[in-house]
Amino acid sequence: MVTVRKMTEADIAAVSAIRVTGWKAAYAGILPRSYLEGMTVEADTRRRRQHFERPKNGTTDLVTVDAGGGVVGWACLGPCRGARPSTTTGELYALYVQPSLIGSGIGRTLLDAVHARALGHPFDDMMLWVLTDNTPARRFYERAGYLADGAVQADEYDGVSVPELRYRRAL
Repeated sequence: MVTVRKMTEADIAAVSAIRVTGWKAAYAGILPRSYLEGMTVEADTRRRRQHFERPKNGTTDLVTVDAGGGVVGWACLGPCRGARPSTTTGELYALYVQPSLIGSGIGRTLLDAVHARALGHPFDDMMLWVLTDNTPARRFYERAGYLADGAVQADEYDGVSVPELRYRRAL
């Protein structure tokens, strides 16, 4: 049994560990090896602590906690970050589950909590960006009702351009 709650400062190191191990597991073969090998939990913890101390307006961090109180998932959502953001469109900035627990339902529980929180903002719909080659994540979001809307962008990682697709879902 897992529960979802708002992230606290005490969760920062666990969230960073989930994020870094999540990136290394999910993006192996998609992002350059040099970029993934350069990621450390310590550096991510420092960045996450700065983010936590100076949160952006409207941003919410949620964690999934197991029966023993350990953090096993993390999601971050807030207002859409677009050229013309709509006040009724929310964005899922990140969702990660401890890699050894992927497929156990934790991600879906966390995503359901994100949607419930988004309705309280109130957002009418949600969007997210997913790496084009991250087929498991794309399937996960499609099973949750998200559809690619045709928008694309690319981010650069160690000199390699990596394409992303935008997905949307009505709430």
